[in-house]
Amino acid sequence: MPLAQMAEAVLRTADGREKTARSRAFAEEWQTARAAGRTLEIGEASPPLHLARPARPELLSPRDVPRRKPGTVEGRIALLHAVAHIELNAVDLHWDIIARFADVKMPLGFYDDWVKAADEESKHFNLMCDCLEVLGSHYGALPAHAGMWRAAEDTAEDLMGRLAVVPMVLEARGLDVTPGMIEIFRKAKAPQAVEALETIYAEEVAHVAYGSKWFHFLCGRHDEDPKERFHALVRRYFHGALKPPFNEEKRAEAGIPPDFYWPLTATG
Repeated sequence: MPLAQMAEAVLRTADGREKTARSRAFAEEWQTARAAGRTLEIGEASPPLHLARPARPELLSPRDVPRRKPGTVEGRIALLHAVAHIELNAVDLHWDIIARFADVKMPLGFYDDWVKAADEESKHFNLMCDCLEVLGSHYGALPAHAGMWRAAEDTAEDLMGRLAVVPMVLEARGLDVTPGMIEIFRKAKAPQAVEALETIYAEEVAHVAYGSKWFHFLCGRHDEDPKERFHALVRRYFHGALKPPFNEEKRAEAGIPPDFYWPLTATG
């Protein structure tokens, strides 16, 4: 099966565990072929703009999702559930960039990166589900916000916009907030959650870096200034200002310097 059709098959799978199993199997097929010196066909796909979704969780507007205090077991379950939801959306977003932009000629390294990212996001979702089940819950038990896929819909015809908004804004935000979450679970003496979140934190840096790398690649192709183009695209597609505090060290490690994001804050 061509890679773009693999990607579409993941997008059309509703159940989270089934989706991630399929995602990991396709990633292994691609990576095994590449390691053997073979390259699978990229092909073409017709990815859905509206994803297959499980009946649960109920998807709400971000402002309608209940707030829970992380100092309680219920609050920590809600936090893990929110991360699981983010990771499952990330699986779809990374496969979608392959399927939706298969007509844009890109180096094979582009596909290597996003297949690897999708595989890791699949692992992250399963880690979060395992943590929820230890606490007597599961993915789908709580409502979740419906805003994440909006970035895919808004940038469905703009690869540079997708790279700017998804890895370089949304995933970069994960670098800002994950250390605080790790501390919450460390104080709660929840080593499984701490280990899972530390794995996510370490691997998300590379996902942000993939976005920065390929965004700069396309800016070079089109002879555009990366910083100016990034600012224009985020202002066009991202709904609202970027909010500090920022994890400047990890953002720099991922190839995003402060003058990319500080001017996009409410005070920038």
